Amino acid sequence: MGNLHQNRTAADCQSAIRQIANLRYAFGCKSAHRCNYGRGSYPARMNKREKAARPAADWELKRQIQELIASKGGGYNENEVADILENALKLLTDVKDTGDVRVIQTALRELRYSFRLFAPYARIRKVTIFGSARTKPGKLEYQQAVEFGRKIVKAGFMVITGAGPGIMQAGHEGAGPENSFGMNIRLPWEQGANPVIAEDKKLITFKYFFTRKLIFIRHSDAIVLFPGGFGTLDEGYEALTLMQTGKSQLMPLVLMDRPGGTYWKMWDRNVREHLLHDKLISAEDLNLYQIADSAEAAVKIITHFYRNFHSSRFVKDLLVIRLKTAPPAATIAALNRDFADIINGTPIKPIKPTPEEMEDKDNLDLARIAFGFNRRDYGRLRQLIDELNGL
Repeated sequence: MGNLHQNRTAADCQSAIRQIANLRYAFGCKSAHRCNYGRGSYPARMNKREKAARPAADWELKRQIQELIASKGGGYNENEVADILENALKLLTDVKDTGDVRVIQTALRELRYSFRLFAPYARIRKVTIFGSARTKPGKLEYQQAVEFGRKIVKAGFMVITGAGPGIMQAGHEGAGPENSFGMNIRLPWEQGANPVIAEDKKLITFKYFFTRKLIFIRHSDAIVLFPGGFGTLDEGYEALTLMQTGKSQLMPLVLMDRPGGTYWKMWDRNVREHLLHDKLISAEDLNLYQIADSAEAAVKIITHFYRNFHSSRFVKDLLVIRLKTAPPAATIAALNRDFADIINGTPIKPIKPTPEEMEDKDNLDLARIAFGFNRRDYGRLRQLIDELNGL
């Protein structure tokens, strides 16, 4: 019998390589040199009950999906795309109603297109402006929105609105189409995009509110709400809820009133006299929004939030906060004392970029602090960020 390796044909070798690749793919490994197994990338981490209920892996399907991706030349996030394809095929047996499948179909199209459109502008901070579509150009609030759009662009931001008339059009007029995004929504009676953004490539028209809302929040670094109706209040409450529960990044949320106006003051009074008084929210949750009555004040609130704070992310059990200027040792000690109630485990300390951040090339030039955050008191975390911005 000859040497086993000498007797292997080229086809045998290629088959063996595919089998190894299939196994690596099944455990979420992106290449022959790097494996994400254990990090929850693909497949996602599951609890014991989910593991017991999980059907046996269809290795032939995984191989075919892998070959399909290879036939398209590969690309970004191959493991995650493979998971999407595998789950899409399960719709053939899991979901009978055509309307339900069309929801998934349309949502995927809208999200893919939106992420593609925003990608070239990822390094530019953006402010979303909400407010009534019924506000006329002669109203003071309209003029405030124009002024705010102009001033926030001068501060280095771009503007996102719902692309309709009223406050949305005013924000675009101030920012100019070159610094604007329009997130339009198809409605039976309205709304066509306003003339400022109507012919711009940065206009998206959504079928579903939920995909539109996701894009608003995901690509916003601040939110400004002018007086408006149910839609404005809905967007405001959703942004507050997402920040309060840690489902979105903390960001400035400014409630813009006219000088001497009472729209947001009365709203704030209701929150304090009912939600806070009845212990339906915590006092610290009030830190998640601020009221302003001029474009200058709103711009100041937003720019101050990013004076030193840059961004944050969770890395395992640590909350990593990226800063432009590292706090001195005395400040670190004071923060550990003053914010002990939100520290769970590791105290606040300066760190170097984590291996996960190094792998993602995630703002490696910035200073960092990290600690074990209890993942509950986000109003207090906002206070901590305000302290860091005071350095």
